[in-house]
Amino acid sequence: QQSRAGRQVESRPLLTVYLGKRDFVDHLDRVDPVDGVVLVDPEYLKDRKVFVTLTCAFRYGREDLDVLGLSFRKDLFLASWQAFPPAEGTPEPLTRLQERLLRKLGANAHPFSFMIPQNLPCSVTLQPGPEDTGKACGVDFEIRAFCAKNLEEKIHKRNSVRLVIRKVQYAPEKPGPQPMAENSRHFLMSDRSLHLEASLDKELYYHGEPINVNVHVTNNSSKSVKKVKVAVRQYADICLFSTAQYKCPVAQLEQEDQVAPSSTFCKVYTLTPLLTNNREKRGLALDGKLKHEDTNLASSTIVTEGINKEVLGILVSYRVKVKLVVSRAGDVAVELPFVLMHPKPPEQPSQMQPPADVPESDAPVDANLIEFEPNYGQDDDIVFEDFARLRLKGMKEDEEADYFC
Repeated sequence: QQSRAGRQVESRPLLTVYLGKRDFVDHLDRVDPVDGVVLVDPEYLKDRKVFVTLTCAFRYGREDLDVLGLSFRKDLFLASWQAFPPAEGTPEPLTRLQERLLRKLGANAHPFSFMIPQNLPCSVTLQPGPEDTGKACGVDFEIRAFCAKNLEEKIHKRNSVRLVIRKVQYAPEKPGPQPMAENSRHFLMSDRSLHLEASLDKELYYHGEPINVNVHVTNNSSKSVKKVKVAVRQYADICLFSTAQYKCPVAQLEQEDQVAPSSTFCKVYTLTPLLTNNREKRGLALDGKLKHEDTNLASSTIVTEGINKEVLGILVSYRVKVKLVVSRAGDVAVELPFVLMHPKPPEQPSQMQPPADVPESDAPVDANLIEFEPNYGQDDDIVFEDFARLRLKGMKEDEEADYFC
């Protein structure tokens, strides 16, 4: 840490958290365990204990609106772990990552682990507006480590380590059936109907992949179709105190394709929903992001049967809407639900990269925060990545910023 008065730099961190990854996958039947190690300086610890907490919170209002003790935040899950001294009882078995970290870091390192319940939502961020400040609304997961005599003690921001993690879902290995919908409409003073049929080439799409919409119209009525509108809509179900649904178009097109009476029409329309085309839309659901990283449109939420939706925070789904604009009559429309997700990345068990974090200080740190002796086994392939954000000289500390997320 670095003091305000003397500007003296101490090269040794007082409290450091190590994780093997920051994305934890929800496999529907289980969630990846959160296993890590906390390293603490004994001189800094003194007679206090070391605690680690995992919090899942849903923020549904700006932080600057929190007044009179009211907070636009709801904690969906909170778990704590006493890392040192170890709590009484049967110790949890160490994972391979924890064993290697403890061997590398020494006696002042202590393991911790959490199990994320299956009924918790995935990390989702609501896109803020240009005038919004502070932490974005949405669902986030946060690991926090601190030294205190007990859990009830007030923890200061400067004396704790905070690290945002993400709970994510990947595309299922077996996608569902091909979406298809049809609709017929009879008009006044017309014996025959206008029939609309639309389909997608598949049910599962990856982010950035174009969506082909096959539209077939059979117009046996006396009315004319003036134009065809196709749109991809995002639906966000806010499951908090009462369920509310918000819809937002993320890709749309309008074609002057006309269908005369007693004729047929067939065409394939292509749309690609991308965040780059929707940066100005406030409240759009995005995948949870880490600090200083970009993100994308929120992935579809896959929910297992029997899960209580009231604790799921935000449920995201997508549909393609095809609408025929009929002259001097009502519109004819159909909707096609589909899944938009990331493909499951290939597993790389040989490469483990635990990110490290350090406590906040009063001024920038100009020192190597992680230093290890080079004399370790040749088979040790751990690569350490430092996530501290206070290394740039001259950077002023922002009380509202979170340099560790």
